[in-house]
Amino acid sequence: MNSRPLGQLALIALVIGNMIGSGVFLLPAALAPYGAASLLGWALTLAGALLLALVYAWLAGAIRNHGGAYGYARRAFGDGTGFVVAWSYWVCTWSANAAIAVAFAGSLGALWPAATATPLRSAACALGALWLCTAVNLAGVREAARVQMLTTLLKLVPLVLFGLLGLGWVHAGAYHPFNPSGLPLLGVATSVAALTLWAMLGFEAATVPTGVVRDPERTVPRATVIGMLVAGLATMLACTVVIGLLPLDELRRSAAPMVAAAARVWGPAAGTALAVVATISCFGALNGWVLLQAQTPLAAAQDGLFPARFARLDARGTPAFGLVLGSGLASALIVANYSRTLVALFTFSILLSTATTLLPYVVSVLAWWRIEPAARPWRRLIAAGALAYALWALAGTGVESLLWAGVLVTMGLPVLLWQRRRSALR
Repeated sequence: MNSRPLGQLALIALVIGNMIGSGVFLLPAALAPYGAASLLGWALTLAGALLLALVYAWLAGAIRNHGGAYGYARRAFGDGTGFVVAWSYWVCTWSANAAIAVAFAGSLGALWPAATATPLRSAACALGALWLCTAVNLAGVREAARVQMLTTLLKLVPLVLFGLLGLGWVHAGAYHPFNPSGLPLLGVATSVAALTLWAMLGFEAATVPTGVVRDPERTVPRATVIGMLVAGLATMLACTVVIGLLPLDELRRSAAPMVAAAARVWGPAAGTALAVVATISCFGALNGWVLLQAQTPLAAAQDGLFPARFARLDARGTPAFGLVLGSGLASALIVANYSRTLVALFTFSILLSTATTLLPYVVSVLAWWRIEPAARPWRRLIAAGALAYALWALAGTGVESLLWAGVLVTMGLPVLLWQRRRSALR
């Protein structure tokens, strides 16, 4: 049996599956006030994400480090920075899992209202999905990869078909006025780019589990760029088509705008089918992020920066402790906030995840500058654009997000000090 079960297709599925989750089905309602002008923000987000993906692809091709951004930060800046990035990305993964599990419950509720009739039932559905994905990953990386490839196909194909077929039903009048918000176009682009950022998170997924990847120097860069482009373009197409299918007032009010658009154009059966796709989409994204939540701590523990238990593998080669602990923390986040509405809990979890994933993006680009000081001018220009985008996005998350990020990173420092003290005593 090959000890590195993830190949090219599995890695591409991991990137696409982690990017296409809940955001694509919820975003059109948030983008409705901006109309067709939202394409400007999409262009900015896609360009920024592509620049970042290219930098990650170069890093993956040049450095064979398990753990993605953690490995790059440690190589460039040493153990201290490496630990901060590892801790930040670890918090990002399990808090993202709480958000995606909650989104799964919301999607399931659209198909089966009784399942989410009360906050307690909603929390139970979210926890059930989270621990089912944890069980799949505990069975081994190979099994998790198979589930990821299946769920990616089941959501990507219908999403692309919806976007392409929907183009034939779009009426030009839906995009007039071009900018219904009345805001300056630069302000529209900035607002939309901030909203769409959540849908782009996950393009770096292929760089994290390189310890279980075949030929990572070749497969990881390809998967990063291909997966990002496919998922990004499919998401932008679908969201833009929805804006052209639903009246503005209905679009703003809808809790499931893509489902409502399909039902309006092709009938209730199409709406139900798309609701099923949304549920599968959330489940697939949850499975992919659960796979990642133990990989960064595993790499950091192997280097002595995280407690040794994170580095222990079971008989199936799975870092079981990291998987269970990550899912336990995500569960605690869900349970502690279960009395909130689904939307409020989803928003709270996104706040934590977005704040803690942008720091690794910034540090990764800075790491590339340090590792490749003699790079070609065109690569340096791309890296400069990626850094500018990452810093802009970090600032755009707001004071509250930055405060949360600071608190969460600070909470990890005692672990670093403890590990250093243990190392000094040996």
